[in-house]
Amino acid sequence: MNETENQPHDQFAVRYVIPPLENRHFTGRESTLDELKEKLFLEPNTKKLALFGLGGIGKTQVTLQLARWVREHIPDCSIFWAPALSLESFEQACSQIAKELQIPQNADGESAMESVQRQLNSNKAGRWLFIVDNADDVDLLFDKLDQYFPASNNGVTLLTTRSREVALSFAGRDIVELQKMTTEEGIAFLTKIVGEDSLCDHNSTIQLLEELNFLPLAIVQAAYYICRNSGTATQYLQLMHKTEKDRMRLASREFHDSTRYRRLANAVATTWLISFNQIQFSDPSAADLLGFIAYLEPKGIPRSILPTLDSEEEMEFSIGTLCSYGFLTRRDNENMFDVHSLVQLSTRMWITDARKTKQIIAILTQYMDKRFPSDEYTNRDTWRIYLPHALEILRREESQDMGERYTLLSKVGKCILADGRAKEAVTILGNVCAWNESHYDEEQCDRLASQHELARAYQSNGQFKQAVELLEHVVDVRERTLDKEHPDRLASQHELARVYQSNGQIKQAVELLEYVVVVQERTLDEEHPARLASQHELARAYQSNGQIKQVVELLEHVVEIRERTLDEEHPDRLASQHELARVYQSNGQIKQAVELLEYVVVVQERTLDEEHPARLASQHELARAYQSNGQIKQAVELLEHMVKVEERTLDEEHPDRLASQRALQGANQSTKALP
Repeated sequence: MNETENQPHDQFAVRYVIPPLENRHFTGRESTLDELKEKLFLEPNTKKLALFGLGGIGKTQVTLQLARWVREHIPDCSIFWAPALSLESFEQACSQIAKELQIPQNADGESAMESVQRQLNSNKAGRWLFIVDNADDVDLLFDKLDQYFPASNNGVTLLTTRSREVALSFAGRDIVELQKMTTEEGIAFLTKIVGEDSLCDHNSTIQLLEELNFLPLAIVQAAYYICRNSGTATQYLQLMHKTEKDRMRLASREFHDSTRYRRLANAVATTWLISFNQIQFSDPSAADLLGFIAYLEPKGIPRSILPTLDSEEEMEFSIGTLCSYGFLTRRDNENMFDVHSLVQLSTRMWITDARKTKQIIAILTQYMDKRFPSDEYTNRDTWRIYLPHALEILRREESQDMGERYTLLSKVGKCILADGRAKEAVTILGNVCAWNESHYDEEQCDRLASQHELARAYQSNGQFKQAVELLEHVVDVRERTLDKEHPDRLASQHELARVYQSNGQIKQAVELLEYVVVVQERTLDEEHPARLASQHELARAYQSNGQIKQVVELLEHVVEIRERTLDEEHPDRLASQHELARVYQSNGQIKQAVELLEYVVVVQERTLDEEHPARLASQHELARAYQSNGQIKQAVELLEHMVKVEERTLDEEHPDRLASQRALQGANQSTKALP
């Protein structure tokens, strides 16, 4: 394996023992090489240095480039290379170094490792760089190998490892982390291997490199696959996106790579199996944690979502283990983590081999069902962080028959609905409803609750007919089975009245809401949210029915209480202020309407997504108020923005989209009429 220069064979001669793993496609890495040169040869007290990074990130090739630079620029420095893949590989390398140095055999039966150490410790050895590559096994390194590492004022030892823990244990603060390739380096590297004709468009190339985490080994693996099949980067990317089985096959596909050690696995997934096994052996809790993380959304994993271990110290240690191997990355905010999808895929392959997938998904689903918060406004920040991870778990087929899957799905659907994503909520809550209808009797509370929630989603999505039919059924069952004052019965009646109003059935809405309000005023406190919500809806129904005086009195009462009891950003408070502004406008109080709606719109623009129905509704009302106030230009600008958003997000026949288009047409006609 050695690359040896022809030198005079005396003990003072410079020697080079470097493996023939030359990579003609080597690209970039200048900043890391510069840092290694400075630390090894310019800082006077550095005798040990460790280069660490994820498996397949290119540590060996960077170290080879460094060795070639040393041979060219520091001619009096000998270079010796010893892989620490196993005790045998290290012993064999030392035997070759001893042979090159022509170290005489010791009569006491000295081993080659001892001979090399003795020779390099001697002042006669001259200047040297001793490279220990692939030192990933902690026990092997510190129980058997490091006792043979040379130490001299004339020499420095460079160790490469996957583990930050190993790097720190060996070199203290003198460590360098090899990062993934930059975008420019990744493009150049891939281009060198496959040629420009196989790259197709720039965007596909960038997307492919991102999918491969800019990891050199993954890029090489993809490149050889592309070349072998006369394909393109775009085709490889399409394969990666087909099914998880396709991704797994690609990640585990072996290929010949002359730049890596013989008998060493080249496929990314197989390469990382070494690290997985080491983690499983040294820190089983970290392995379990990785198994959990493997099924979450890879970006933005909050620590609070992770299962707790026996102690905080054990939790911190296990997270540290995963970060040490590069499988988990801690963001600047120490309570948030990222993991690359390739790491997740490889972990799932490892778990699949152990036939644990279904068991893990079941545990994950049950755990997430318990942890996921309700759609209460105060939980908004939490459920927005948790949502992507819950959805990732819910995509798995392994949990299809679990009851916990559907209780979690219900929570997710309600939060998505609260976030204004009505179309998605209809699909999700429809699945929950279908499952409950197939498992429970007509009067079972979970079944009725899911129908109630699906009807709410229908209404938000403009499907009023479906909402009316479903809620009339729910109300009929609950009126038959529950007391008049039962909260669930009143809630369904309240919701049905809301749908009646949206469907133009104003008389039915008023009658039902008046009944609900009377019951709640008898049974609930003045500040109770349900009582205020029904009064709010009754005011809206009165307005639709032309009863303006009753509307103003009722809404001013609701707004006064909500402004006193709720935060400025609370959606119920904003909804009542919005509604009161609408009444002011109908009552000719245009100035008050504009002021109140401008306030509501500012708060919602700060707290809600651009596509949220509540935000769009307030903008719509503000545009109407502007128009009534003669501010035609502002009305047109606001309506043009709304129409653009709604054309992108709502169905063509959605009532809100049609209403905005009509309002814009009217505002434009008003503009033409201006002098």
